[in-house]
Amino acid sequence: MDVIASSPPSRSCCGLRVWRKVTTEISVELQLLRDKWGLLLAGLIFQYVHGLAARGVHYLHRPGPLLQDLGFMALPELGQDKGYLSESIFSSIFISFVLWTFHPFIYHSKRFYTVLIWRRVLAFLVASQFLRIITFYSTQLPGPNYHCREGSKLATLPPPNSVLEVLLINFPRGVLFGCGDLIFSSHMIFTLVFVRTYHKYGSKRFIKFLAWFMAIIQSLLIIASRKHYSVDVVVAWYTVNLVVFFVDNKLPEMLDRTSGLPLLPLSSKEKEGRQKEEKDSKLKDEFHKLLNGNHVDPTDRRQRAQLNGRHDEDINHALSEATANGT
Repeated sequence: MDVIASSPPSRSCCGLRVWRKVTTEISVELQLLRDKWGLLLAGLIFQYVHGLAARGVHYLHRPGPLLQDLGFMALPELGQDKGYLSESIFSSIFISFVLWTFHPFIYHSKRFYTVLIWRRVLAFLVASQFLRIITFYSTQLPGPNYHCREGSKLATLPPPNSVLEVLLINFPRGVLFGCGDLIFSSHMIFTLVFVRTYHKYGSKRFIKFLAWFMAIIQSLLIIASRKHYSVDVVVAWYTVNLVVFFVDNKLPEMLDRTSGLPLLPLSSKEKEGRQKEEKDSKLKDEFHKLLNGNHVDPTDRRQRAQLNGRHDEDINHALSEATANGT
């Protein structure tokens, strides 16, 4: 017999499959986006509000001597030229997380919907940033960063000439060289929210361990770079974790796409209809079992026993009356 060798799939065929996956996922995510766009937009707008608040507190900042800090005593000062180290780790965490949230568009294995997971992430960020705004406006501390110290021209801001000057927040310079928004660290908010989200919905145990390790290293580098006091980092660690814990419990749980459930999450009407169908089918099954003499539930058994007892009493009563009339 002749053996026919199967040729390997061409690159164009593989590319076509990937393109089909991408287009299918885009159509699914767009349907979700139509339903959830309001909360996503609100979360994105609040990112601007958070930046505006950080810019506003800079007008209130007054430089002064550095506060006594245990982290400053324990960790050697890296210097102004080494400030990029903590930013490099933060950028790698940020970019890696964003790319991971969009992997369902390409990979075959999918555990979540991109729209739904970003809706969840933005809820965590907004709750944490809201608490952060309240905190750093309550008390302004002298900034430990080099551009916030006494003698630096960037340590204080002159009164704004117009409202537009405040609203534009001098992006990106106003974000990179801000002062006064200390307690608690914004970098740690993003880092911890991203790490906790991957810890719950990610699948690679090694990456989970690496993410937590990088979060710890970033915390130490932020303090060693004198970008924040130790209290800013410590408060972020327990505040963000508690916020994520409580907000996550309040939000509806996301569907696990690996369980073979429908491609799209069911709407409230579809859920009610499906629950009604399940309830009706359950009642029909119980009714058929009762007719066949099968007892499923102890309460059904007690109810039937009571009915049978009443039925026996009625029969005995009728027989006694018949006997009395016959005599």
